[in-house]
Amino acid sequence: MPIKIPKNLPAFDILQDEGVMVMSSQLAEKQDIRPLQIILLNLMPEKIKTETQFARLIGATPLQIEFTLLRVSSHVSKNTSKEHLENFYKTFDRVRDQKFDGLIITGAPIEHLPFEKVDYWGELENILEWTKKSVHSVFGVCWGAMAMLYYFHKIDKLKLEKKALGLFRHKNRRVTSHFLRGFSDDLIVPVSRWTEISRKDIKDNSNLEILLESDEVGPCLIEDKVNNFLFLLNHLEYDSNTLNEEYVRDLTKEKNLQVPQNYFPNDDPQLNPINRWRSHAHLLYGNWINEIYQTTPFDVQKIGLKQA
Repeated sequence: MPIKIPKNLPAFDILQDEGVMVMSSQLAEKQDIRPLQIILLNLMPEKIKTETQFARLIGATPLQIEFTLLRVSSHVSKNTSKEHLENFYKTFDRVRDQKFDGLIITGAPIEHLPFEKVDYWGELENILEWTKKSVHSVFGVCWGAMAMLYYFHKIDKLKLEKKALGLFRHKNRRVTSHFLRGFSDDLIVPVSRWTEISRKDIKDNSNLEILLESDEVGPCLIEDKVNNFLFLLNHLEYDSNTLNEEYVRDLTKEKNLQVPQNYFPNDDPQLNPINRWRSHAHLLYGNWINEIYQTTPFDVQKIGLKQA
């Protein structure tokens, strides 16, 4: 089954050209089935790139997905047009009375700030609190995952001496996890962050379990079974060239910035990077969608209610 997105959303034509099954709202409404309700809280500056990356992964699953885009209203986006935001994004006030099978919270380039200093932190706290009764499963990515760990478990991020940037080998610590079906024993994951979460802080919390981690850059994928949360501290959703774009951007601010590790062939930025993580990205998000499908109530209004 395809992903349901507006036909005039830029991602529609991009994904259709890639062979991803996409469906317009008009056609989807003719099908007599309940699509999974997945909402993306997009905190990244270049929203069109980010929404396309996640729609690509969600749209590769065999279930019909109704994909809703959410933005914070307490922050003015400088990299995405007002027209795009008004046409395709909803604010929290418009969805607070709805229920969703899944929510993805993206990263955000604000790692240097304490959480309370982020201009939309109060709004994000309201959204996170809302998820307790209105969202079946929440998936935080990079800063979004760290914000969730801080809000729900009081685990704060730690600043790194230098940016973790590149492709790093990770170990599969829980081969029997439903979220890691089909995963190799080790895998390559794109990493781009100035902060980390302490392995000890995670191990000291009985609700949390590390599913993927790296000897070099620490925990990567963490599960909270009690609350039905996933925390992904890195970026499996990245396109082949995303790390290169970040590297070129950051070179304008820091001339001696290290080349992303293990990313370019022979560490030569003049050569095109090779994508070695795409298959695991599709596996992870496909497994997450499958878990939602297996466990979410058929009646979406029963999400958040205690089941007898």
